[in-house]
Amino acid sequence: IFTILFMASRGLIIGMILLIAVIPLAISYTNAESVPSWIKNTALWYGEGTITETEFLNAIKFLIENKIIVIEGQEEKPQPKTLNVIIPNGNSKMGNAGLFIPLNAEIKVGTTIVWINDDAVPHTIQSQDEQGNVIGLFNSDLLYTGDRFAFKFEEAGVYNYFCTLHPWRVGLVTVA
Repeated sequence: IFTILFMASRGLIIGMILLIAVIPLAISYTNAESVPSWIKNTALWYGEGTITETEFLNAIKFLIENKIIVIEGQEEKPQPKTLNVIIPNGNSKMGNAGLFIPLNAEIKVGTTIVWINDDAVPHTIQSQDEQGNVIGLFNSDLLYTGDRFAFKFEEAGVYNYFCTLHPWRVGLVTVA
């Protein structure tokens, strides 16, 4: 092991020291018998030089992102309480690829969506049910260039909407 460490770059040595310090804290609630063999094998292959540093670090990243290794004190990034959805210029033309940006706004409960009309023509935001019928959940008046319309989503679900003036322009809000 010492030979491998001396042959490694200083960055790798620091990285390994950090891993040695962090992993015991991260898996303090488990024991060696519960660590899957593929994790043990990945560490072994890295130590033997069978896999690259990038492959090894990607494996560690996968374990952390999928909460197989949980680092104590790691917090989720706070999501903004407001998300802007842009109606881009040229959005009224049927053949134009411009849709709502983002087309599917993925947010958490309690987030407010603000639709902003950056197009040169008016648009509306109209909520729809699963069959495409307008419902009274959130519905804007005409939004002229620069106008905004906001709605706060208080319940999880998938919400469809469209522009009544340009019904081929549809959007989606996914609330988790």
